[in-house]
Amino acid sequence: MQNIEFHTRVGVPPMPFGIDYATGIVSLGSCFSDEIGRRLQECDFHIEQNPFGTLYNPASVASALHRIMYDCEIGMEDLVEHEGLWHSWHHHGSFSRTTAEECLKVCNNRLHRAHEALKQAGLLMITFGSAWVYEREGQVVANCHKLPQDNFVRRKLSVDDIVSLWRPLLDELHACYPLLHVLFTVSPIRHIGDGLHGNQLSKATLLLAIDQLVDHDLPTPQKKGGKMPEAERPWTVYFPSYEIVLDELRDYRFYNPDMAHPSDLAVDVVWDRFQRVTMSPAISEQAHLNRKQHKRQKHIPLHQQ
Repeated sequence: MQNIEFHTRVGVPPMPFGIDYATGIVSLGSCFSDEIGRRLQECDFHIEQNPFGTLYNPASVASALHRIMYDCEIGMEDLVEHEGLWHSWHHHGSFSRTTAEECLKVCNNRLHRAHEALKQAGLLMITFGSAWVYEREGQVVANCHKLPQDNFVRRKLSVDDIVSLWRPLLDELHACYPLLHVLFTVSPIRHIGDGLHGNQLSKATLLLAIDQLVDHDLPTPQKKGGKMPEAERPWTVYFPSYEIVLDELRDYRFYNPDMAHPSDLAVDVVWDRFQRVTMSPAISEQAHLNRKQHKRQKHIPLHQQ
């Protein structure tokens, strides 16, 4: 009897790099990057995770990366006070504080730490969540911080907007860190507030833009005896998180009750596929053991003896 497959498996090409416990990792982007980043942390990898907090749109991610590259501090001109809290226009609300001084301190401490981490990193992970942006006085903000909506203009970035913003930034990044690899991915989190059609248009825009930014000529075993010098390997690649959840899993049982965020099981499937193409079996096994140990230490018995 012919085997019947009830899903279409998304092929993930081999990455032109690998990660191990000597690899520094920096992660920027949407809350889906938090999920993968958290698993990397639990496995004891060296990762600087979302140093600006959760960022959704490519323009805010680009701004954050530029500041990290050049260690450009946040100043008073970047802050706003609203309802008793000081917020940074470049950061997620988790960085907001009751005084401007505290807000600047927490923002810039993480910025300096990320700058040092990027200098040591072998992998930069970028996750785009949405092509929709909010602009205030002509500048894209990372978060509206619950200010009235009439303070902002909402629009969708075009493919050309994203590519023209990111291509020179990637050139600068490669010039500064020629051995750094950049892994792009698109978050499978559904932005239902944009409407289902609007969400699909947004995700399609992100996918088309990334397609123009990544290297497609991946190394093959035939090239140079099967081993390509590190500096000559493609250094921008795409990992299909979005496709794995939307096209392979393709079922609401893999989403949380809000029907927008992938469940832990769905993220675990993506995590497993990520491990398979970036880690050797030995590193993957060590990661598994480290994560088990992390969960064991985190567990608190209900009844202390």
